[in-house]
Amino acid sequence: MKNMSLDEVDQVDRAVLPIGTDYPPGHVLDWHQHRRAQFLYGATGVMVVDTADGSWTVPPERAVLIPPTTRHHVRMLGVSTRSLYIEPEAVPWWPDTCTIVDVPPLLRELLLTAVEFDADYALSGREGHITALLLHEIAEQSPLPFHVAIPTSADLAAVCRGYLAAPDAGVTNTHWATRTRMSERAFSRRFRSETGDSPAVWRARARLLAAVPLLRTASVSEVGSRLGYSSPAAFTAAFTRTFGAPPSRFAAHHPSPGSRPRTS
Repeated sequence: MKNMSLDEVDQVDRAVLPIGTDYPPGHVLDWHQHRRAQFLYGATGVMVVDTADGSWTVPPERAVLIPPTTRHHVRMLGVSTRSLYIEPEAVPWWPDTCTIVDVPPLLRELLLTAVEFDADYALSGREGHITALLLHEIAEQSPLPFHVAIPTSADLAAVCRGYLAAPDAGVTNTHWATRTRMSERAFSRRFRSETGDSPAVWRARARLLAAVPLLRTASVSEVGSRLGYSSPAAFTAAFTRTFGAPPSRFAAHHPSPGSRPRTS
């Protein structure tokens, strides 16, 4: 199914509903939730998925697993998606929080095939086997670290979301402590208790997440400089250490392993 609203087919008696959607550049899906679990794959572009608990930046050729009934907000940057909407009882192993995973060639080809099915596709034969195999392949994927936690308290959440919108290497713990009217020590202790990271570590990861969409249109040197790194080498080292791959892998001109030309 292509460019169809889930609401139109949600009551169809199928555990897995594959839907492909093409979005205009910069499209935003405002806060919403689904009754079903969602496997949201960005066949092109970059997605930024926000929930009350965190922010997930989904690079090209990756996907995010969204738990059922989780309120989320999605910013699309040149994205064409291939989604699976799944009845919760069909995936008791689904994570309790959003999780980013790789999409290897087999899983990608299964997704591209499945979105051509009708909503009431045959459960026996090829179509039913493909949807069953999709769930097996998703269950085999390991989490990727493209996210930051958002604090539970409103004042800390506000400074974090503000930083995600405009990362600045010059911001310090003193700045944030002053904004929240706390001593620096009290601020740092409370921040770590709510996110699991120190404020400095959190900001460093947030800056690196901001690099992922920037790499679509700018060079590694330009992105590193924009985010306050002293050299391309310093930026590359920090990015690779955090995400397990160099920033050049996420540049717009870099082909993903096993990629092939595709049409919408």
